[in-house]
Amino acid sequence: MDKKENGKLLHATRVRKPGRPGRGERESSKLRVIPLGGVNEIGKNMTVLEYGHDIIVIDCGLSFPDEDMLGIDLVIPDITYLEERRDKIRGILLTHGHEDHIGAMPYVLRSINPPVYGTKLTLGILKNKLREFKLPWEPNLICVSAGDTIKLGVFTVEFIRVNHSIADACCLAITTPRGVVIHSGDFKLDTSPYDGEMMDLTRLGELGRKGVLLLMCDSTNAERPGYTPSESKVGKSLEYIFTVNNDKRIIIATFSSNVHRVKQIIDISARRGRKVAITGRSMLNIVGAATELGYMNIPPGVLIDISEIKRYSPEQLTLITTGTQGEPMSALYRMAFSDHNQVTLGPGDLVVLSSSAIPGNEKLIGRVINELCRNGVKVLHDSIFEVHVSGHACQEELKLIQALVKPKYFMPVHGEYRHLYANRELALSLGMDSANIFIPELGRVLEIGSRGAALTETVQAGKVLVDGNSVGDIGNIVLRDRRHLAQDGLVVVVASIDPDERLLLSGPDIVSRGFVYVRESDELMEQLREVATNALFAGINTRGKIDNVSLKGRVRDDISKFLYAKTKRRPMVLPVIMYI
Repeated sequence: MDKKENGKLLHATRVRKPGRPGRGERESSKLRVIPLGGVNEIGKNMTVLEYGHDIIVIDCGLSFPDEDMLGIDLVIPDITYLEERRDKIRGILLTHGHEDHIGAMPYVLRSINPPVYGTKLTLGILKNKLREFKLPWEPNLICVSAGDTIKLGVFTVEFIRVNHSIADACCLAITTPRGVVIHSGDFKLDTSPYDGEMMDLTRLGELGRKGVLLLMCDSTNAERPGYTPSESKVGKSLEYIFTVNNDKRIIIATFSSNVHRVKQIIDISARRGRKVAITGRSMLNIVGAATELGYMNIPPGVLIDISEIKRYSPEQLTLITTGTQGEPMSALYRMAFSDHNQVTLGPGDLVVLSSSAIPGNEKLIGRVINELCRNGVKVLHDSIFEVHVSGHACQEELKLIQALVKPKYFMPVHGEYRHLYANRELALSLGMDSANIFIPELGRVLEIGSRGAALTETVQAGKVLVDGNSVGDIGNIVLRDRRHLAQDGLVVVVASIDPDERLLLSGPDIVSRGFVYVRESDELMEQLREVATNALFAGINTRGKIDNVSLKGRVRDDISKFLYAKTKRRPMVLPVIMYI
């Protein structure tokens, strides 16, 4: 019978004791755990739990392209496995609102439409994202809170509060017919969090005493010793910065999703009589959502539009902006290179980078800092001042969680192989049997049954590339061609022939892009025309019907061999032959 508690409809469902299959259920039934993203990589987090005819999905994130993915905007998980089993999916569970956990949702919801469960801020951010996409159906977004429990097929899922660099983050305790599985999400142990809500260690300890089958644990900071500092520590650093720079306009770049950080900056500015302007699309969206949902209470009159800043003297202003990673289209980048419509930076400004560099972005960030310094702007960043703390647990916190939960099996998640391996070493140091620790691979299935656990088959998984409106259309061949063009350039050979009379009517004309400058390479261009002419004559004077593929291949091969002999370079050669 259903009943209501605190206004929420709860289903009175009898839950089996962990590890004991129900009546009529085969003892051979196995719990399948399948990472479709977030292992051996940073971001793109997605994990599938499957038992019998029921599937639940944990997170649905994106990652950013590697340097060799030319022209690619985003990378999302390959969900072929889920598309083929869409009728078995009981829900998608979101641990928090970061892009690497919810960013792929608009693309995934184009092909599957299960219920999506998340906390209030997480769904608020997601709704803003979904407004930009046209979906074939209305998504079913269901709001939950820390402490809530939901029933999804054979799975019972409890949301447990954790601390992270975004509000409303949760870990998940999932009761399955084989036992309790805990997925940590992203977390850290903050004993003095800015919002006053500490991670619910008590509940995790209770679950540990009852018995936990599997712990899947965040590994991002598994190589770092000690504890992650509290977010409140950043507040003290910011207070000091505002005190000693009370004659400057202060521009602070931080991650838009770090609602607590943004709230601290606004509160400090308000206490010091400063007006606050926000710039950057993602920052405006998330601050708007956080304010609307009550996660950010801004004193009246403090927040102004960026277009109003000229009405105030520099020492009366704080600007909060995006661009912590040196992204070329970000607000901070445009400020640094004098390309921002409302803001021009100079010696009267202080820029604070309240963030850490994502691996691979160091050069971009360095370029922005160099340009700011060239314009006389004072710059503070994490390497010279404590203006950022991580949102992920370090080694001592990871060991504490493992000791509290006491899992039978352990699977490190969220990180490259070295992070997963470091987390494995922590589990070994606490006395866990190495046979019970599984370092996952994308698509590799961990099966847990009555006789133990083992990594078994591999299902389809990997990267789907997003380029503008194209999703999944760009593959290895296209990327190879883009790299070829970027490295060696392009040579186009254009000619017209009469196939019946076997005559060369016009050309060949040679067009070079990214290979050599034609006006300064007359001799080489003339030699190329001669090589192309000879190849064309040889092709059209063969016996039988002229084969277009063979003719183009002959021109391409002869030109490529000649250019390599002359220049030791291999540009892409594109023959364009018209038949008249």
